[in-house]
Amino acid sequence: MIPAAFEYTRASSVDEALGILASDESAKVIAGGQSLLPLMKLRLAQPARLVDIGRLAELRGVRKLDDGRLSVGALTTYAELMDSPAVHLAVLRDAIPGIADVQVRNRGTVGGAVAHADPAADLPAALLALDAELVIQSPAGTRTAGVDGFFKGAFTTGLAHDEILSAVILPAPRGDAGSAYASLDQRASGYPIAGVAAVVILGAGGMVEAAGIGVTGVSDHPYRAHETEAALVGTTGTPEAVAAAAAMVVGDRQVNADIHAGREYRAALAVVHTRRAIEAALARAR
Repeated sequence: MIPAAFEYTRASSVDEALGILASDESAKVIAGGQSLLPLMKLRLAQPARLVDIGRLAELRGVRKLDDGRLSVGALTTYAELMDSPAVHLAVLRDAIPGIADVQVRNRGTVGGAVAHADPAADLPAALLALDAELVIQSPAGTRTAGVDGFFKGAFTTGLAHDEILSAVILPAPRGDAGSAYASLDQRASGYPIAGVAAVVILGAGGMVEAAGIGVTGVSDHPYRAHETEAALVGTTGTPEAVAAAAAMVVGDRQVNADIHAGREYRAALAVVHTRRAIEAALARAR
């Protein structure tokens, strides 16, 4: 498997990379390359130019913001994220160790996973449940966008061609919250056939005040299950309430079907793993 011919430029700064993207619509950013290169080898992706930002130190690392939130540089690898203060988020502790293999976790980047928008990537589901924010740079300046709504379709996002995702903002730790991730993975690839991330915040009397449910592997892009969240909020998280909320996770969305799972089976998996993720998140919050 050999990629089609392409030009290659290693950017020395974010500004240089943005300049190339602005002047060449055929260019595509590469960082860790753990997802893009396999597609190129299969010729499912054939960019005419690659702009390598993988060595830009300004986009790497995790730092605490004044309000307690965490800013995760886009070039932070999965392994680096697990060895950072972000480890306090249980949903990340659940999801990241199951991503692909050790080599991918040491090379694959947080920003790459988000910008690549694989329909079955684990990390986007966790970020959706956490209601993370994205810091995006372009020649015109910097903007912040919510991750909810960022994924538009298979390998399609809200990034403009001349924009680069520079950081992901994670919520600050809080004692009244719990989170979890549950999935059934395809053994050979490590991708989830259905994966669900859950975040719950409890109030007085153990009432669910807020919830975030991120789903991956089920539709053509990771999505936030607002119907399930709404059904869970205002309950005390009884088994009956959790089951009723989980039953809404697919809704009227078009469910993927492939050699690993038909639509009916995948939809049923989504419901089961939504229930499991919510139950685990509730247990950690209590």
